Amino acid sequence: MGPVSRLLIAVPPLTGHLNPASALAAELTRRGHQVCWVGSEAVLRPVLGPDAVVHPTGSRILREQSGHGAAAVASLWQRFLVPYTKFTLPAVQRAVDAVGPDLVLTDQQMFAGALVAHRGGLPWASLVTTTMELSRPFRELPAVEAELSGHLAAVRARAGVAADVDPRFSPYLSLALTTPQLSGPPPVDLPGPVAYTGPLLGTRPPVPGFAAPPQTDRPLVLVSTGTLAADLAGSFHRRVLAALALLGDRVAAILVAPPDAVPDPPPQVSVAARVPVLELMPRLAAVLTHGGLNTVTEALAHGVPLVVAPIRHDQPINARDVAAAGAGVRVSFARAEPARIAAALAAVLEDGSYRAGAGRVRASFAAAGGVPAAAAQVERLVQLLRNGQQPLSNGIPRP
Repeated sequence: MGPVSRLLIAVPPLTGHLNPASALAAELTRRGHQVCWVGSEAVLRPVLGPDAVVHPTGSRILREQSGHGAAAVASLWQRFLVPYTKFTLPAVQRAVDAVGPDLVLTDQQMFAGALVAHRGGLPWASLVTTTMELSRPFRELPAVEAELSGHLAAVRARAGVAADVDPRFSPYLSLALTTPQLSGPPPVDLPGPVAYTGPLLGTRPPVPGFAAPPQTDRPLVLVSTGTLAADLAGSFHRRVLAALALLGDRVAAILVAPPDAVPDPPPQVSVAARVPVLELMPRLAAVLTHGGLNTVTEALAHGVPLVVAPIRHDQPINARDVAAAGAGVRVSFARAEPARIAAALAAVLEDGSYRAGAGRVRASFAAAGGVPAAAAQVERLVQLLRNGQQPLSNGIPRP
């Protein structure tokens, strides 16, 4: 490690984005760097603890997103990414002024972090917490690409920065929290280097009131559809419960949902509003998920195969990649009947090829290095910049 650096981390108020950032921050702090945060204190403080330095953005109600495919992506930009950027720009500027960071680490969907850093001539690195931009699924749909370009132009204009700045990818360094073995290689037209680190896993706060089900000989399945799909989960949960009933005593399950939304689960199913996912992983035989990158990579980091029922955004991409890696089965979130869900669960539980596929991805994550590798990349970038160098996309520094 070189001299101590002042680092400012900017994250949106989303658990799947905060958890990896907090794991990286803990490692950078352990290495002696000064780490500060900018974001919603109401969301950050319970995860980061009382001693973290948080520059608050205030809290903004996240409007529900809708649709599937291109319509869902448009909704994401219109209802969250663009308005949240406008809302957070002033607070991020205040945080940068107060901290004077050597480097801004900004979540890929916290555009204000990148835009404020660029506007002030500060280096910044991206945390790539979704696979949507890595895969560019709408590259062959010019109308969709044009709409996204229009949204990017709007946030750049709001921040007063040049037209060639893409706040999704840093020209200095982007940390992709996956590996090519799962998600494929990056596009060739990114503005800067991408370092694949695998998932960033760290210590998390305990979940009050959670009681793990007793140990049994039955394989244990975790069912989780994420925190932003509550409005869509009712029908899916009913079909999952029916599928679990079909499997009977062949399986036990934990369903993540408000208990009052699942009033009469089968006896082999526990229902909890929140669960300590990483704590449970060593006990799990499979995970049934909507396909958010966090849940997918957490499972695969433990060699746990998946049944993926994607809803929107990068989830169909992740479902495709899991199936292509031989690490799980994809089913339809909207249409899969109980018999289909039961068959998919039986396949990943009983066909050893899926656990073998998950093991191959797990090995790629271990080789990528996780949190220590990400921290080393950040330190390397800061040192290069201090030496008057900047890395190119091929990893060779330039003067």
